[in-house]
Amino acid sequence: MTKIVFLGLAILCLLLVIVYSYRSSSPGFQEIYKAVEPDVSSSLEAFRTEYPAKTIDIEGAAWKYLSTGAGAETILFLHGMTGGYDIWWQQVLSLKDSYRIITVTYPPIDNLEGMATGITQILKKEQVDQVNLVGSSLGGYFSQYLVAHYPQKIKKAVFANTFPPNNLIAEKNGTIGSLLPIIPAWAVMDVLRKNTEKALYPASGNSELVKAYMMEQSYGMMTKDQFVARFHCVIDPFEPADLEKLGIPVLIIESDNDPLVEPALRKMLKQTYPTASVATLSGVGHFPYLNEPEDYIAVLRRHFN
Repeated sequence: MTKIVFLGLAILCLLLVIVYSYRSSSPGFQEIYKAVEPDVSSSLEAFRTEYPAKTIDIEGAAWKYLSTGAGAETILFLHGMTGGYDIWWQQVLSLKDSYRIITVTYPPIDNLEGMATGITQILKKEQVDQVNLVGSSLGGYFSQYLVAHYPQKIKKAVFANTFPPNNLIAEKNGTIGSLLPIIPAWAVMDVLRKNTEKALYPASGNSELVKAYMMEQSYGMMTKDQFVARFHCVIDPFEPADLEKLGIPVLIIESDNDPLVEPALRKMLKQTYPTASVATLSGVGHFPYLNEPEDYIAVLRRHFN
């Protein structure tokens, strides 16, 4: 009987090793971006070569960031849960002659206070005292935190495709959130790919760029540790700022068909910041800065000029 139990445990351990060591094949850039317009994919590929990210260690976390451009004012771009410094490349190339640009990739830090420490240290290193903020999704939530806790560093802000402090996200995703640490990385990324296919891609008007960028993230550009940490940041509570009291002009950018920010959260965001201006984009999904970059840039220019 003991031998049978031992054999069963050995088989179970072997199965766990197989499950956790499984690696799906990772296609290269050309394969992932084959359906994207050649001039767009070539532009992204060239951007990564010509504008590589710097790496800075801040309290043991390796932050990657880009600082480029020219101008009296600085724009700081903050991406969402799935993204990196280069997700804003179209905005960077368009705005770098008018503004100094800083864009980052978050390391696996699981709280907004730690994230803010990283950002403020990067700004200090780059000798930037004040920025115009553009944050989307998690980046928009993080931008709200920065406005609330570092208002002296913010001239203007954009909260895009995002949500205010709330209980809805934690309540709806509490179970999966608690299981994320033990779910194998390949399974987490497989869910991300399926969600891209079923929700993000169609909502973007079947943008091959949105699909390709998200797929690339799931095939190794983003680690499971980064994804899990970013989830915890999404549900990290804080007290929102009183914009009228602070006197910081804020623009809310929303999409009327955003599959990741439900109507109740969009409404809550506008109620939280009643003095903010609102730009509602139609039928563009969760990543309008990717699939509708020209329109998005025009909205940003109007707000920051």
